[in-house]
Amino acid sequence: MRHLETRCAKYFAVVALLAMVSSCALIPRSGPTKREIYSGSVQREGDAFVVAVNDRVTRATAVVPALGFDSTFKNAGQLGSDTIRPGDILALTIWENVDKPLLGPEGQVAAVLDEVQVDGAGFIFVPYAGRIRAAGNTPEGIRRIISAKLEEQTPDPQVEVRRAAGDGSTVSLIGSVGAQGVYPIERPTRTLSTMLANAGGVTIIPEIAMVTVLRGKSSGKIWFQDLYDHPELDIALRGGDRILVEEDTRAFTALGATGSQDRVNFTTKDLSAIEALAQVGGLQTTSSDPTGVFIFRNEDEIVSNQVLGRSDLKGAQRLVYVLDMTAPNGMFIARDFVVRDGDTLYVTEAPITTWNKTIGALTGTLTSADTLLAVGGLSTGG
Repeated sequence: MRHLETRCAKYFAVVALLAMVSSCALIPRSGPTKREIYSGSVQREGDAFVVAVNDRVTRATAVVPALGFDSTFKNAGQLGSDTIRPGDILALTIWENVDKPLLGPEGQVAAVLDEVQVDGAGFIFVPYAGRIRAAGNTPEGIRRIISAKLEEQTPDPQVEVRRAAGDGSTVSLIGSVGAQGVYPIERPTRTLSTMLANAGGVTIIPEIAMVTVLRGKSSGKIWFQDLYDHPELDIALRGGDRILVEEDTRAFTALGATGSQDRVNFTTKDLSAIEALAQVGGLQTTSSDPTGVFIFRNEDEIVSNQVLGRSDLKGAQRLVYVLDMTAPNGMFIARDFVVRDGDTLYVTEAPITTWNKTIGALTGTLTSADTLLAVGGLSTGG
């Protein structure tokens, strides 16, 4: 009987040992280890370039998507406050010094033509004066043209032309502005900045506000702050412009031993690795490995060649940037390294954390084995 008990105890010991070995391989963790990441490099088993970040790398990768307006936007001069455009509405009053006027009933000296709209080709029609080119002209210029044409048919006509804001002199503002709507282009609101101010300004954090201007089939996008830092971006508006103000949609993904694991939106125009870590709660004092801060990115051909000191790479490349926060200049390097849209920030666990998990798993396995032996009534003792 004692021999049987000994054999059973050995059996359970083997089972426990197998369980311990299995638990070592399946210890819960937040992601790959440093060794596993390095094994994915092109020098080993994978297809990614693993690059230690230094000052040269930070300069080569400090590429922020270029925003701005092209020359067609920046070279467009401000419209005069009286310049007529297609879609504008004019009001005409014509006085005739005769008993039987051309444009009004007998005995009435003034004829009023309200809401004469400039057509898409830029013309208006005035009875007895015919079709008149209005777009690009001023109310005074149109007055002279009408007067000259009517003088041939009625003595000394007096003409008044007034311009009202019509479809051709308005812009629409939508998005994160104080008051969305359609606004006329007037003397105080002929530029982008003044029109935004007229609409109540932006209602989101200025540092992450982006302004898009759509003009026909063309468009341009700028950072709201750049509008005031670079006067050339304060473009002149045109009738029909559509202005959209929206929050920056760029984001990065944080994984591993960080304060939170999530998709995180940018909070500044230029986001550094230090700021990205701060946004997710920083490194965890009980689990993070400060030598294992990785940023995964698909880098374009030009930057990839610059970073790797090569010229033969074609197309986008997979790059894994490594930040060592314990290096003498590690904090400065992380402060200067720019995080970009779509990046994955991953922090590995410290070796001691993995060790503690392993010990915990082994201890738990041994405890479970002892429990099974006790429940089965088996013992290696006499």
